[in-house]
Amino acid sequence: MKKFFKIMLGIFIVLFLVLLIAMFTFSEKYHYEKSIVINAPVEKVWQHANSMEKINEWNPWMKLDPNMKKEYSGVSGQLGDEFFWDSKQDDAGSGRQKIVEIIPAKKVKSQITFYRPSPGDAVAEIVLMPEGNSTKVTWSLDSEMKRPSNIMKPMFDYFMKKSYTEGLDELKKLSEK
Repeated sequence: MKKFFKIMLGIFIVLFLVLLIAMFTFSEKYHYEKSIVINAPVEKVWQHANSMEKINEWNPWMKLDPNMKKEYSGVSGQLGDEFFWDSKQDDAGSGRQKIVEIIPAKKVKSQITFYRPSPGDAVAEIVLMPEGNSTKVTWSLDSEMKRPSNIMKPMFDYFMKKSYTEGLDELKKLSEK
């Protein structure tokens, strides 16, 4: 029995050291991006990415709670175009997203403020680049993950990949109609 406890203590110490090293190795800055090529001209893709309301047509997080309270303000497709959401479900939470930069048919940059379940801020960008008769769309997110939560980056990447793939696939479907 003594040997078992020594082995368990050794495993615990090794795991603790690995997590401690990871916490100080991983940056507190978080960046995720994913791209897709859509078989449609930039102008057609832009119709589905030029306002908060249009982005939410393919935004995968809008599906988390069909009863989510949604509110839009500002002029659609212009600086200050803003979206507020509030869900009773923690997966969706609550917050706001506001367009802070817009370059027609090229880029939309927005500031996201999460209120619940985990308060924080992020910046999202959707960039469109023509590729012949197609359009390459790159969707990115930048945020901070303070220590010790920064050790969750690999898990966060996994969920972001799933969500961004779903969203970009839906944008592709809408744009290629």
